[in-house]
Amino acid sequence: MKKLIKSLAWIDSNILKLLISLFIFLNPLYPKLRITNVNYTYISIRMEDFLIGLIFGVFALQLLRKKAQVNKKYFFLFLAFWAAAFISFLSGYFLSKTIVIRHLGLLHVLRRIEYMGPFFVAFACIKNRKDLFYYLSLIWITALIVNVYGVGQKFLGWPAVQTMNPEYSKGYLLFLTPEARISSTFGGHYDLAAYLVFLMPMMLGMYFFREKVSYLLLFIFSIFILVLTASRISYIAYLVAVVPFLLILKKPKILLIALVFTALFTLTSKNLTSRISRTFQVKQIFVNSQTGQVVVPQKITSKEVPAGTFYLPINKPVDTNPAVIQNNQALARQKILEDIRTEASKEGKVLTTKEEDTLIASISAELKPISTVVSDISFATRLQVEWPRAIHAFIRHPLFGAGPSSITEATDNDYLRWLGEFGLVGTVIFVVVLLQIFKQILLYAKSLKGKEKYLILSFLFGLFGLLVNATYIDVFEASKVAFQFWVMTGLLIGHASLKNHE
Repeated sequence: MKKLIKSLAWIDSNILKLLISLFIFLNPLYPKLRITNVNYTYISIRMEDFLIGLIFGVFALQLLRKKAQVNKKYFFLFLAFWAAAFISFLSGYFLSKTIVIRHLGLLHVLRRIEYMGPFFVAFACIKNRKDLFYYLSLIWITALIVNVYGVGQKFLGWPAVQTMNPEYSKGYLLFLTPEARISSTFGGHYDLAAYLVFLMPMMLGMYFFREKVSYLLLFIFSIFILVLTASRISYIAYLVAVVPFLLILKKPKILLIALVFTALFTLTSKNLTSRISRTFQVKQIFVNSQTGQVVVPQKITSKEVPAGTFYLPINKPVDTNPAVIQNNQALARQKILEDIRTEASKEGKVLTTKEEDTLIASISAELKPISTVVSDISFATRLQVEWPRAIHAFIRHPLFGAGPSSITEATDNDYLRWLGEFGLVGTVIFVVVLLQIFKQILLYAKSLKGKEKYLILSFLFGLFGLLVNATYIDVFEASKVAFQFWVMTGLLIGHASLKNHE
């Protein structure tokens, strides 16, 4: 009986530590398999939602029993942001009517609370200096498994569960084609890449702190996996985070090693180099000056990113080579035919060959070839659709935005998404939260004299990498990345607060 009581007492004292350890391990590794769907969206309820609900419940109980504490300064900052998000929801649904489906707007508010809430649990779990390194060891083991699974996905046919579109999000097991970008255990290649960008500076920080080559090897392994994701923005974010970090620390040998392996892996990846080279292309396209219709002559394949319709005209003569002209015209006709059939299908029509030929001839007659610089379809979609939509929402509702969920599920730019959904109030508060975190960690790093300073400082460069990533994807709304960021932040703020208290 005494042993049972002692065991229960130990569990009671360590229940939060056990739960947050389980979450650190399972959140990145467990596939995004849905348990139940949410109507009118492809966002689903998943295992992690129930686990985080359990963690919050236990945390609240421990707070009531005074067996855990909350960081009041950050609690009121976070509460201010959550309140601003809720006010944006109320404004969007009841006043501006920009939120059509009520439960979706409320869901988006609750997601922010769910993602940011683990910060306080992680903070409460730091009770002594050794605790931080225990949790970090779990994070590095998890990162290693994520990388290994990424290799298996690329070369051994291990399956992926992705959420990049409504069909994939149903939880299908996908087997990637040779040219596909890996996602490992994440919902998409962008999420995996952002996760690595955040952790890679800290891998180097651990290497400098512990002086164990295993951390350097994990860092090099992560470069390889990052290249396999073929995420251009994360590749840039990695470089602008890691290179300044190593320059500031005056580590030229490690910088040389990092650049050599980066160049080696990049040059052996046709996927990444192709995507980089095709971001902007000099191309001859066809434009209708009256209607603005743009036709880009190109062959669409799964191996290359197609060009979009966003273009900048350049002062270059149109190619007069007969073979080039004939090829471009044939490709343009094929694209026009596809568009005609798509529009007819939407109207429930089936056109005859004669009708199709007539329409093709009519449209082609109004098109004129011009020389341009065109962006790929990914960048063009952001420039022409997603970013203008968020900017328009902000201009119309500058104070509290159009409300969560009002500008669809993705903007592919976190800054514009904050402004479009939450307006100036919510955006400013969230930025203040990040600035406060940055300030406290920086001051803590400056107060340290030993090599532990390198580790603490490396977090700031990981955060900087995420902020660069946020210019092209909604990284703070990507569940696995957001959870890991707020858990890591809570651990470090807890460690810094413990040091200050001492």
